[in-house]
Amino acid sequence: MAVRMTVVAGQFYESSEQTCRRQIEQMMPSGPIDCELPKKIIAGIVPHAGWMFSGDLALRVLAAIRQQQVVDTFVIFGAVHAVRTHKGLLYDQGQWGTPLGTVDVDEEIAGTIREQKSDLIQPDCRGHNREHSIEVQVPLIRFLFPQAAIVPIMVPPVSTADEIGRIVARAVADRNRKIVFLASTDLTHYGDSYGFTPLGTGTEALRWAKEENDKLFIDLSLSMQAEQIVESAQLYGSACGAGAVAAALAGAKEWGAQKGYLLGHTTSAEVIMEKFHQTSDSSVGYVGAVFG
Repeated sequence: MAVRMTVVAGQFYESSEQTCRRQIEQMMPSGPIDCELPKKIIAGIVPHAGWMFSGDLALRVLAAIRQQQVVDTFVIFGAVHAVRTHKGLLYDQGQWGTPLGTVDVDEEIAGTIREQKSDLIQPDCRGHNREHSIEVQVPLIRFLFPQAAIVPIMVPPVSTADEIGRIVARAVADRNRKIVFLASTDLTHYGDSYGFTPLGTGTEALRWAKEENDKLFIDLSLSMQAEQIVESAQLYGSACGAGAVAAALAGAKEWGAQKGYLLGHTTSAEVIMEKFHQTSDSSVGYVGAVFG
């Protein structure tokens, strides 16, 4: 069976089994997720930076899901950083490697999606080879849900991203699986190093990036306005995985989700200050949320 090998282990997260497991244990929430949650979580948004910056927030989302229910399969809608495509790229067979062991692709669910023969989704395992947005989630899933399988789908920020999510949701709705949709995205990339400085630089600019630009995207997401997500993100530069979020929210809405629940919102600049007591001229936003 073909295994998709890790690409960013040792960069975005620890690469050995022992150190990876220790890193996750250190990031784990210290107790139950005690904020308001839906009875059944249908979807979640997780960040995909290096774990030092956003791993604890991604884990908070997954811990909330584990707290509420059993999951057989995560359909992970990922951002697209490393290839050019206007379609959703479906990883439909084999396994994904992690330092903690392999994770199976749910080939039955992937096959059901493939059988829709939609012009918006194409099987392309090779297209996932250099993409990190899904990879950084898989060891966390392996740790918290050791029996769960995955269906990775990269979704570009195109106007049809929400329809990709609806196609997936309709295709697998009658399958005997406990499925959760995950969307992987980071938020505003602000600073000279990202080529995005509409308010210049400094403390006030970074405040705007988080409290206004990020918040606009978060508010659209929590109110599940999937059809507006991509256009808004492109207009305001507020998310790199807007296609993934649009797909996950449209799919979740198709399955009856009504609203989102915010679990956390932070930035790389805040993390750098908290962990290293240093300021930064650049910043990337991170959000964790669930939907039901």
